[in-house]
Amino acid sequence: MKHFLVVLALLATTLPFSASAHKAWLQPSQTVIAGEAPWITVDAAVSNDLFYFNHVPIRLDNLKITAPDGTQVQARNPAAGKYRSVFDVELTQQGTYKLAVVNEGLFASWKEDGKPRRWRGTPERFAQEVPQTAEDLNVSQTVGRIETYVTNGAPNQTVFQPTNRGIELVPVTHPNDLFAGEEARFRVLIDGQPAPELEFEIVRGGTRYRNAQDEIKVSTDARGEFSVTWPEPGMYWLETGSRDDKTTFQQARQRRLSYVVTLEVLPQ
Repeated sequence: MKHFLVVLALLATTLPFSASAHKAWLQPSQTVIAGEAPWITVDAAVSNDLFYFNHVPIRLDNLKITAPDGTQVQARNPAAGKYRSVFDVELTQQGTYKLAVVNEGLFASWKEDGKPRRWRGTPERFAQEVPQTAEDLNVSQTVGRIETYVTNGAPNQTVFQPTNRGIELVPVTHPNDLFAGEEARFRVLIDGQPAPELEFEIVRGGTRYRNAQDEIKVSTDARGEFSVTWPEPGMYWLETGSRDDKTTFQQARQRRLSYVVTLEVLPQ
């Protein structure tokens, strides 16, 4: 639970986002693969550098792996270490898989005996752990997704069906068909509706070995779409976030949304 709350805290407090903030991510060993029942290994971490393990692991309690036919499959050999979690996936189907850690929770702050108090957790624990008559009680709801995509053989589109909950990416360009020097286009939804004026920060991995983040910043247009031309091959980290008052928890005054995806860009 400790690391789950750490991730919730990071996702809840990094709006607006900063290039110096801790970064949550999933990194697969390969994103494009072919063969009979191949495997991949995935690292899951929150780190200072992309994609290195130097802060905390992401817990896998809320990991969802969606197969090309839309069914859910189980991670194999999951384990958590000091700085990262790791799991394997057997790609028994042909097509595109979506790997996502979906975190939803609550953040509360109040005063007790004149001192500030803070709490993070689930709606189920809220009533037992947060005083309902607390002074200056302020509750916010968080919905965050950390995703990546992997394709075995020919890609397909099934996993891009939105759940209409929080921020979601609906690719126009397939996320496993990205090449350096080429433009890719993506559509972004919030609760199933196009999300205009949403800013993305895009950072290529390997930040440990360069002085600048070299981030790319783009914003969605009126249709909720944005495009990016990849400057060079590598693993890229894309992040965005938003706030609104569309809560589903009665005591929450605002909702904080976050979205992260790791994409691999191949050489031409």
